[in-house]
Order: sequence, then C-alpha cells, then structure tokens
Amino acid sequence: MKKIMTLCSGVVVVAGIMMGCTPPLAKEDQKANKQSLNKQSEKKQLTGKYTMPEEHSKHEGTWLQWPHNYTYGKGHKENLEAIWIEMTLALSKGENVYIMAYDKKEKDYIYDLLHDEGVDISKIDFYIVPTDDVWARDTAPIFVYDKDNNLKLMDWGFNGWGKKTPFKEDALISTQLSKQLGMERIDLNEVVLEGGAFELDGNGTFLSTRSAVTNKNRNPNLSEAQINEYIKENLGATNFIWLDGVPNSDITDFHIDGFAKFYDKTTLITMKKEDLEEWGVSNKDITTLLNANDVSNNPYKYMYLPITQKNVVLESGKKLDYRGSYINYYIGNTVVLVPNYNDSHDKIANESIQKLYPDRIVIGIDVRELYQDGGMIQCVTQQQPVSLK
Repeated sequence: MKKIMTLCSGVVVVAGIMMGCTPPLAKEDQKANKQSLNKQSEKKQLTGKYTMPEEHSKHEGTWLQWPHNYTYGKGHKENLEAIWIEMTLALSKGENVYIMAYDKKEKDYIYDLLHDEGVDISKIDFYIVPTDDVWARDTAPIFVYDKDNNLKLMDWGFNGWGKKTPFKEDALISTQLSKQLGMERIDLNEVVLEGGAFELDGNGTFLSTRSAVTNKNRNPNLSEAQINEYIKENLGATNFIWLDGVPNSDITDFHIDGFAKFYDKTTLITMKKEDLEEWGVSNKDITTLLNANDVSNNPYKYMYLPITQKNVVLESGKKLDYRGSYINYYIGNTVVLVPNYNDSHDKIANESIQKLYPDRIVIGIDVRELYQDGGMIQCVTQQQPVSLK
C-alpha cells in the first residue's frame, strides 16, 4: 500500500451517453490499426526491438489487480472495491476487462459481486494470480509488439519501489500471466522500471525522473547511460528527458505519472508552474519540463490541467495534507476515467479532458480512498493492445 502521496464511488458522466459494448475489430479496422502502428513506429524500429503502443491506441482489454485483504489486513479491500466496480462497469462497455484475483475464493467472490452490480460478465476474464497490491501500472506486464507485430509481455524488474513494501508476489505477475496466456515473456528483470515511472510520446521520446529509476534503491549497479541503452534497445527511445525528481518524497520516489502525460507526439499535458511547485517539482525540473524538445529537437506544445482547489478531504472527514492531480487519467476504448476528489475543480478537469477526447465519454471516479494510499486511476490500470496477428 502506498502510504504517502505519489504520482498514481459515485460516477459522474460529463457529457454524452454511455455507449454499448464495442464489437470486435473488423478486418478493415485491424488493417488500418496495423498500418497506423507501422507508420508510427517505423523510426523506432530502427533502434528498438519492441513497440509499446500509446494508451489511446485500440485495446483488446484492460488489466486490473483486484484489491484483497491478504497483505494489509481486514478493511483494505472494502475501502477500495467501489472504485474497482466502477472502473469495471465503465471499461466493459467498450473492451474486455482482465481481472487478477488472488485465489479461487476471491475469484468467485468478485464474480458474484460484479454479477450483482449488473456487469456484463461476458466481457470479464478472470485470472488467478496472487498479488501483493493493486498497482497494475507498476506491476502488471507491459504489452508490446515485436518487429513482426507479435504481441509479447515485457517484464521489467519490480522491487516494491526500492523495497519499501511487500513485493514477492507482484514481482512474479508477468511470469504467471505468460504461462496462463501462452504469451512470450521478455525478461528484463535486470533493470527495475515501474510503468508509472515513465512516459513515451510514441515517437522516440522517454520522459522520467531520476529519483524513481536511476535511484540506487532501484538500480545500484547501472549507470544512467546503461539504463538509457536498455530503454533504447527495448522501447526504441532515442531522446531522453530526465528530471531529477525528489528521492524519498513519497513511496515511488516521485513518479512522473502524477504531473506529466504525453497527449501525442507533439504535445505534453502537465500543470501550470505554480501547481507544479505545489506538487513538489523543483524549479530546475520545471524549467526542464516546460522547455523540453522532441526527438527532432522541436519544442513541445503544452496543455495544462489544474490540481484540486484544496487539500483532499476523505468521506470520513479526514483531511490529507496534499492536493489531487487529474493528470493520472486512463484512456479506454470508449471512455476516459478521470480521478475526482469531491472538489470544485473536478468539473473543470473533467470538461477539459472531454474536449481532448471528443470520441470518448469522460467519467469522473471518486478516488479519495485510493488516493490516501497514494494512487489514482492510471496507477491501477494497464492496457493490452489488440492483437495484429
């Protein structure tokens, strides 16, 4: 459980009407998606073995690690479950939802729970995979294409954010799923790299914080240059934007995913300078972030989202000593799930994000119970792109 703020129950629909389930991709759509991928990754495949599709690309489904009480005791699951139900309801309208259950008992329990909540169970696949925690962005496999467009599991090392939490089960998730899915696993465990620690622009740029990657509690025997080579070889990045970050500021050592996200290959979504300062970003890092260049040395365009107007207050009335970010949203096939905090800025953020994704429905999900553990929506989701074969 992330006990300190990191960068990762009622539903609010901002615009439009929830669409029905999306049918499987037609052959023409598969062909168009494949051609688009090839075009986007042509430059990267000269240097990288694999391509990680952008989050907004078509998904086969989304992976969730269902909360349980085996690691942190009674009450952990009960505090979080409403969020998982809402995510599952929303995502299953347009894609499959793949749920990792700790054991068969938990799987049966989750099945009955979702059935009673009116979820279309035909859109849900269950996998019995023991987990320590819920942070799928950091611990679930990253799905990539090889040069022949075969889908594979990329398994970077995970050590509990520098051995701060239990991680034995989480470190084995990719191995477990590789066997159950019959999908090849790319073993990169020699490098610790959490999914929430980096952003890719889809055109050869890698954005991250040194405090969460080159930190000695992650990769004590690797230099930054060596880590860059791993990323270049396996993710195709040739342009590296490294912020210093803030070691020990939170359990993740300052993941990038709470305050910066690529909208596309030319545009970064972040916060205004004063909000970045409130978030704890140093002046040096703010300068680096707001003056970054892409792989062709062209400056990025910027779009800004607010943070909450006030420090987050839980339903119980307990006040957290930090404000909430909206940048840690998740893009599904037909919806965008946005973290909400019962704050006056929720509406502003939801409407701003709706304008960015007019072909999807923005759904605000109250994440306060999750946020007190240190995370938001993207932190607990991981996309699986469509198969191109």
